[in-house]
Amino acid sequence: MLDLPLSFLHRPADAASAASWLLVLMHGVGSDEEDLFGLAPYVPAQFHVISLRAPYVMGPGAYGWFEFTVNRVGDRIINEPQEAASRATVAKTVASAAQQLGIPTERVVVGGFSQGGIMSLSLLLTQPALLTGAMVMHSRLLTQVVPLVAANEALKGKQLWLSHGTHDQVIPLVNAHAIRELVETLPIELSYSEYPSAHELIQQELVEAMEWLQRLTV
Repeated sequence: MLDLPLSFLHRPADAASAASWLLVLMHGVGSDEEDLFGLAPYVPAQFHVISLRAPYVMGPGAYGWFEFTVNRVGDRIINEPQEAASRATVAKTVASAAQQLGIPTERVVVGGFSQGGIMSLSLLLTQPALLTGAMVMHSRLLTQVVPLVAANEALKGKQLWLSHGTHDQVIPLVNAHAIRELVETLPIELSYSEYPSAHELIQQELVEAMEWLQRLTV
């Protein structure tokens, strides 16, 4: 049994896999670990899938990685201490899960939707030694994280799946463009896709994201 700092659900990798991988998933604000665990049947069989529950209670059955408010001009103001604490806890959780499962960092991927994508991107950019790549869907880049981005040498060869909906009104498409612009200045291998969708995962996006995961294992 895994012992992790956060509540989670776990789908083990296929025991017949020659080399197991680990995918750690993080949900959006107001959801829980059941949400992205629904992706588990689509994830390649050689992956352990761990879906985490965020630490802050937002309401009954609703959790978040950090609280935020929106000001009069539409800017999001995050609770910076909560975000920093969550980022540290996620790093500890990912490292602990990989260690307990016996999976080397070059076979560890994190992924998330919306606020969970923020956490995934932030971990890749600031602590790349913990993982090989991140899957970031319908998300945004925190300005607070930019000064903490790791050195180019540490980021070399890391992988990023970045996808967004062209009709996303919750986190507009411009946010994905901002992530892309930053990543294109870094030695990260970027796979970028836009879909005709709102703040949601559609079938085409899911299929192509899973194909990206499969390519990592080859």
